[in-house]
Amino acid sequence: MTGGGGFLGLAIVRALAARGDRVRSYSRSVHAELKALGIEQVCGDIADLRTLEDACAGMEAVFHTAAKPPPWGRTVDYHRTNVLGTQNVIAACRNTRVPRLIHTSTPSVVFDGRDLEGVDECAPYPARHTAAYAATKALAEQDVVAAADDRLRTIVLRPHEIWGPGDPHFAPRIIARAGRLRRIGNGRNRVDTTYIDNAAEAHLLAADALKADASLAGRVYFISQGEPVPAWDIIDAILNAAGQGPVQGQVSYRLARTMGLLFEKLYEWLPLAGEPPMTRFVADALATSHWFDIGAARRDLGYAPRVSTAEGLRRLAAWLQPQGGNPER
Repeated sequence: MTGGGGFLGLAIVRALAARGDRVRSYSRSVHAELKALGIEQVCGDIADLRTLEDACAGMEAVFHTAAKPPPWGRTVDYHRTNVLGTQNVIAACRNTRVPRLIHTSTPSVVFDGRDLEGVDECAPYPARHTAAYAATKALAEQDVVAAADDRLRTIVLRPHEIWGPGDPHFAPRIIARAGRLRRIGNGRNRVDTTYIDNAAEAHLLAADALKADASLAGRVYFISQGEPVPAWDIIDAILNAAGQGPVQGQVSYRLARTMGLLFEKLYEWLPLAGEPPMTRFVADALATSHWFDIGAARRDLGYAPRVSTAEGLRRLAAWLQPQGGNPER
């Protein structure tokens, strides 16, 4: 498991351990949560092929979840982690004769800033991405697909907007901006998300299906709740789970995107630390529809989102309340 201490990686590790699988985690540092589970940990950089090979040796499958997340950072850093890192994982699997590789990608690889409504895995990559994250993840998943052969079966999953208890990205970013958020666009755009336990289960199902059926090698699958909702409804629901009020006010999509471009240039030229308060990628994501047909995952992997969005929100609220609604505490 690369990125075993991360949000998704830890959830997959827990699910594997719960069913009795022996798990080895590969990440940059030791994680207390993994230690408490009795998980073997190997520390190293994703760019260190030799240490990666040591971690992969003797494994029946590798789950590759490690990545540099969105929305902001230097292109060179995204390329190093997401592209070169993935190439190293593929090489390590081959060099140690690991038979299966399950790679975590993202629907952002097919997103060009326009609506994506009910599209399936036939959707093409855009001619140009608006963020280094999406561009490098697209390159990485193409490498994984191309690597599939008789010696290494690979499969790519594209879970959409993962959230739930323990979330360090999606929900915290929303909650941290409570009171300052404004709706972007007309507010009618629909999106789908993925509850963390469902995302983890999809990875186990993919690994098992890949072992049983060689014809699935090189396939790509969208993963989500399978129930698109208005984007700002789910944002308000997450704020409510944190004990915060709904988003108030609205700005036009054009203004948000223009401000995103200006902030991007400002942060690049000065340069400034942290991330811009708005980027074109974020403006696009908040103002457009993006939900996907998960029929292929249902058919080939037996995937079905067991935890509903409503139940997931209840669990998120229960996790947030002891922390006063602040996931960073």
